[in-house]
Amino acid sequence: MFRSRRRGLSGTRLLLFSLLSLASWEAGSGQVYYSVPEEAKHGTFVGRIAQDLGLELAELVPRLFRVASRDHGDLLEVNLQNGILFVNSRIDREALCGRRLECSLHLEVIVDRPLQVFHVEVEVKDINDNPPVFREEKQKILISESAPPDSHFPLEGASDADVGVNSLLTYRLSPNEFFSLKTVTKNDKNMLPELVLQNSLNREETPELKLLLSAEDGGKPELTGSIEIQITILDVNDNAPEFEKPAYKAALFENVPNGTIVIQLNASDPDEGLNREIIYGIRQVLPVSEKCMFSIHSETGEIRVYGKLDFEENNEYEIQVQAIDKGSPSMASHCTIFVEVLDLNDNVPEVTVTSLSLAVREDAQIGAVIASISVSDQDFGTNGQVTCSLTPQVPFKLVSTYKNHYSLVLDSALDRENVPSYQVVVTARDGGSPALWATASVSVEVSDVNDHAPAFAQPEYTVFVKENNAPGCHIFTVSARDADAQENARVSYALVERRVGERALSSYVSVHAESGQVFALQPLDHEELELLRFQVSARDAGVPPLGSNVTLQVFVLDENDNAPALLPAGAGALGGALGGARGELVSRSVGAGHVVAKVRAVDADSGYNAWLSYELAPWAGGARSPFRVGLYTGEISTTRGLDEADAARQRLLVLVKDHGEPALTATATVLLSLVESGQAPQAAPSRVAVAGAAAALVDVNVYLIVAICAVSSLLVLTLLLYSALRCWAPGRGAASAEAKPPVVCASAVGSWSSSQQRRQRVCSGEGPPKADLMAFSPCLTQSREDSLNSSTEVSN
Repeated sequence: MFRSRRRGLSGTRLLLFSLLSLASWEAGSGQVYYSVPEEAKHGTFVGRIAQDLGLELAELVPRLFRVASRDHGDLLEVNLQNGILFVNSRIDREALCGRRLECSLHLEVIVDRPLQVFHVEVEVKDINDNPPVFREEKQKILISESAPPDSHFPLEGASDADVGVNSLLTYRLSPNEFFSLKTVTKNDKNMLPELVLQNSLNREETPELKLLLSAEDGGKPELTGSIEIQITILDVNDNAPEFEKPAYKAALFENVPNGTIVIQLNASDPDEGLNREIIYGIRQVLPVSEKCMFSIHSETGEIRVYGKLDFEENNEYEIQVQAIDKGSPSMASHCTIFVEVLDLNDNVPEVTVTSLSLAVREDAQIGAVIASISVSDQDFGTNGQVTCSLTPQVPFKLVSTYKNHYSLVLDSALDRENVPSYQVVVTARDGGSPALWATASVSVEVSDVNDHAPAFAQPEYTVFVKENNAPGCHIFTVSARDADAQENARVSYALVERRVGERALSSYVSVHAESGQVFALQPLDHEELELLRFQVSARDAGVPPLGSNVTLQVFVLDENDNAPALLPAGAGALGGALGGARGELVSRSVGAGHVVAKVRAVDADSGYNAWLSYELAPWAGGARSPFRVGLYTGEISTTRGLDEADAARQRLLVLVKDHGEPALTATATVLLSLVESGQAPQAAPSRVAVAGAAAALVDVNVYLIVAICAVSSLLVLTLLLYSALRCWAPGRGAASAEAKPPVVCASAVGSWSSSQQRRQRVCSGEGPPKADLMAFSPCLTQSREDSLNSSTEVSN
């Protein structure tokens, strides 16, 4: 019957605690409270934590819902399917909190994306699961037969590991005719039993008594414990030792050295001889511990520390001391020493980073939570008050969320390109003197955002390519740098498509998307295309992508790939295709210097490659030939007067040669028939006009050569003066770089200067313009000018 009653009461008690836990939580200041009885079974319902925190069940798993407890993380668990907090393993309140009245578990509920931290307090309710326990199975008491009625004899009380009502003990004594039981309340509100002598003892009649002392706690159902009291009746030693006071107080700092004196007791006995010699002993030390914390000298009554006192483990002790004389029988008296343990600042603060978010985007909003930090200190009072601080010069700050819990939040804007990561040091310092401190390091990585477009080193490049290049040859490499990282810094290149004449730009050039190498897709022809100007774009792989453009000026340099071409005869000149011949009648009466014919030729090339010269083949006309050809005019004139000795038919072979390397040539055959003056055609006025025009053309060529030499000399002098000024005043280089400097082109016969927009031709006074001489160069920056003057072969 007793067992079934206890089981029924136990089930009723668990049901009562479960109902209390359902109704005991409340929300305030971001905290939820629950309660749960100790020793609850696995799976016992504690609370609907997800619902109470305002979280949806569907978001628990995606947001990484988890419960963290600093020291007891496995006692409680959350079912992620229904959001219920339940008991996961055995909860022993006495092991968690000892005899403290308040006992609770602090839980941190953490969810990510975004990071939120909730604080939950779960109070562990005490149940009556520990019966009263006596230190020994049997207690022996020596009582003199001369003890008067109403004498009090303290007994060793029982201890109960529970708290509150469950630890309130009541005592009962087995029925007897000599003693009754009285309960005495001490300063610490502990109830200690005492035997009260009701009737005088007679050792001869009753030398020994055995009584049963029972202790019952206040729990429901109540639990009991018992001890046998063995009373030995002693013969007359009628004075027991007496202490000065029934209770003493002492205070010691924790961590005092082993052997430190606690108190010096002094009991007295008015008897004589052995009956007044006293032996001291410790009866009991509360709270009961396996370690012996104090010792007493049996003769002097000096109590010393025997072990190590720790305020955080226990801040108060009760030492029960007895003094026994050496009489026969001996007599004893008792006193109590209350020892207060004072706190020292001997515990360093602890810093715990309980949650870290992922890498922080550099465009994160100010106030974003980066990490959750908790601090603690086991000391008491000021020694346990902890303040936190961060290393200076970091864009973060600490925000207090609950007691010693903080959130590390963003305080100012981030820029990954300047600082890609931070090592934040959190310092926790207590209020002791001297203060103790501890640090914890938090690594914060800054993730990249695509906020930088690819950038070229300069906005425009000038490239020189010789014509007749091989198809697919590499002509230049563009390169752009992106300050971002990973995909945001991966640059790809592409042509900015446009039309070049009737064709698309992509039919001339292409650009490699990854390397930025620019290729000519087909052979370029200077005579068809002298300047190809286009843009290349650089785009990163960010979302959205960013980009920029660079301009390329590709100048096609001339090569000597076109031989001189003879023009058809006309306006008094002779000409023909290579190997062709045409006759002309010449009067024998003409004098020296008379122009009899003219060879005209053009060259499709430019510059020196198109500068033509004429000469007679050494074998044409023999050594005494009366004719010569103008070096640059192509006019055939007499060197002397004609006579009868000259052959009637003269065959002249004129070589037309350009100034390219190597030079290309063409030949023209001129047939002259010498006739008498009466047989010559009447074209004297025309001959005179031709002669005058030839003389004028010779003068023009001479003036042109002189002008070119003068301009070249002036340009060289200007360049020397400009270089000297730049060396003397380097600060003006930035300003001069913005202007469009003149372009200088070097050649074997001097230096010519021209602008990017002008093209000069030297023309004779008759017929269409002749491209015998042409000067054309691109507009270069000063940095390319020196390189051009030293290494570039000029054409066009």
